[in-house]
Amino acid sequence: MNKLLPHRLSRRERQIMDILYQRGASSVTDVRDAMPDAPSYSAVRAFMRILEDKGQIKHTLVGTKYVYSPMESWTAVAKSAIEQVVQTFFGGSVEQAVATLLANQQTRPTEEELGRLEEMIQQARAAEQGEHDDRG
Repeated sequence: MNKLLPHRLSRRERQIMDILYQRGASSVTDVRDAMPDAPSYSAVRAFMRILEDKGQIKHTLVGTKYVYSPMESWTAVAKSAIEQVVQTFFGGSVEQAVATLLANQQTRPTEEELGRLEEMIQQARAAEQGEHDDRG
């Protein structure tokens, strides 16, 4: 199955995916109604067929119409995307990726976010320690 990678989707395909993630399962009409400057119904249907061919969405028959939904959860897609960014731009170094985020004015976390990050780091350390204890 293909992972959803933004650079592999056109602008309209990304719009459709965003709508499906926000709204959940939707018909072509539902998606078209949610699109800014929407193309014709048949164009949206064609984009959705392309997304289905790419393995990004699936359809089910509900009553007399097709309803489309993403093949993967947003969480799985986000995890895959961030893993690719860390691998591609930071040589797999989570430390370097986080350092870049911390150094950037636009992505610098708030005090509240820093507190939650500290808790996550503590949990990661505890989980790592638990794994070492189990092995030893």
